[in-house]
Parts: sequence; C-alpha cells; structure tokens
Amino acid sequence: MPEKKETANAQQVEQKKAVAEKKAAPEKQEAAEKQEAVEKQAAVEKQEAVEKPKKAPAPKVPRLKKKYREEAAPALMKKFGYKSVMEVPRLEKVVVNVGCGDARDNAKALEAVVKDISTITGQKAVITKARKSVANFKLREGMPVGVKVTLRQNMMWEFLDRLLNVALPRVRDFRGISANAFDGRGNYALGLKEQLVFPEIDYDKIEKIRGMDIAICTTAGSDEEARELLTYLGAPFITT
Repeated sequence: MPEKKETANAQQVEQKKAVAEKKAAPEKQEAAEKQEAVEKQAAVEKQEAVEKPKKAPAPKVPRLKKKYREEAAPALMKKFGYKSVMEVPRLEKVVVNVGCGDARDNAKALEAVVKDISTITGQKAVITKARKSVANFKLREGMPVGVKVTLRQNMMWEFLDRLLNVALPRVRDFRGISANAFDGRGNYALGLKEQLVFPEIDYDKIEKIRGMDIAICTTAGSDEEARELLTYLGAPFITT
C-alpha cells in the first residue's frame, strides 16, 4: 500500500510539472522571439553603420573671413553706398614672392627657400624661372631665380590673418605699414626683410635670412576702397 501511494504521488508531481511546462512554453517562445528580433535589429543597424558613408566635418571658416562677412562687408556697403553685395570689394588672392639670385650657384639654397615659404604659407611653393637671358647677370633663360606661392580661398585668409596679427607686430621697431603702396587698381604690395617674423620658422634651422614680397590682390576699383577694405580687416596702416 505505501508503495502504491508513493507511485501515485510521483505521477501527480509529474503531471503538475507537465502542466506547468505546457503553460510556460508560450511565454518562453515569446521571449525567444523577442530576443531574436532584438538581435536581428542590432545586426541591421551595425550593417547600416558600416555601409553608410561617414559625413565629412564642415570646413572651419577662417577668423578673418568671418570678420569680413560680418563687419567689413556691411561697413563698406554703407560707406560707399553699393547697391548690391556683389559690388563690395573682396580679397581675390595673395601672392608671396622670394628672389633667390644665388640659386644658379647653389642648388640647396633654392630647396631651403622652398621649404621656408611652404612652411610659412602652408602651401607648396613653386620655383620661378628666368624668362629671358641677361648676359650682365650671367643669367640664361630657364634658370631658377626664385620661389612664389599663390594663395586663394581659406589658405589666403589664414595667411593674411597670421601676417597682420602675428608676423607684422614681430617686426623690429614696427610702426605700421605704408598706406601709399597701392598700384592704382586696388592691389597692395608689402615687403618684409626677413622670414623670421613668422613664428613657424625656427631661427636655428634657417640657411640664410631672406626677404619676401607680398602682393594682396583685391576686386576694389580704386585704391581708396582697397585701403578701407584692408583697414577693416586689421591692416596696421601708418596714421599721420
């Protein structure tokens, strides 16, 4: 008799387990389906992230260019009474020239100048060559005579910002730049005696102190308009 009771109890326990498992089966299946859906969604998002091209960060607007747009252009338009914003003078390009007369005898000198100017401007310098032969200077057509860089767009704005606000104040006994160095068509020419005024140049690594000519080309129709443009941009003209 006790054995029969134990057998009956065991059967009841198994039946209860079977019923409980049967009830829990839909819940387990639902949980498994949810987990599978989550994993599939994660896999899809990961694949999209891999296939989706990364957006390039927006280019940073140079500080001087921003100043021109927000301050200089409105002020010029108000002062000269332009009817359209397209009439407002703007910078077109900046050209940096360095003469290297000893390049015909020393090829390494030209390499040093190219390196210095490229470091200062942030753009690869181009070697200029003689257009015609000059017997008195022992110069033949095609010989390298200097280096130049033409800067436009953001490179131009960045260089001009460093020139006006960093390099020129480092010139010894600096009192300002001439306000009469315009060519009559709104372009300004500036000369520097040494490249050391730019902080990018290491004094211990230069081969020779060299000067440079900097031409600032604008779309201004007159010298007065160009002078006002550069003044608003921070050019330190001598005031009399």
